[in-house]
Amino acid sequence: MTTCDVGQFFDRSMLCWGTEGRCVDCPNGWCEEDGGPVTPENIRQALLQAHGPARLRLSGDVPSLVPVLQALRSARELALGEARAQATELAETGLIGTLVEMEVLAVHLRRRAIAVSVEPAA
Repeated sequence: MTTCDVGQFFDRSMLCWGTEGRCVDCPNGWCEEDGGPVTPENIRQALLQAHGPARLRLSGDVPSLVPVLQALRSARELALGEARAQATELAETGLIGTLVEMEVLAVHLRRRAIAVSVEPAA
């Protein structure tokens, strides 16, 4: 049997995550850390279950989605079609993910003077 903790953080605007655990029946333990545009799904799901999802929304009108596309492509390494779909979702209902994922995207969007807010997703 093992005990495991997971977490996300950002370092220099890059999404990172970590896991650590230990065997409850022996002295063995581990700690792993990595980063990239996408958190492994098992870590995402554990964080969403423990803390609930967050929603990233545009705070005002955006005259052009070009800077939004650039920010999404930069932050998430998306193809243009994927970035367009996410930009449309952001403009309509907002994007949903972990709090850290949404805050990392917010940093990239704010660098391009796009006003956004992050709030708990109901």
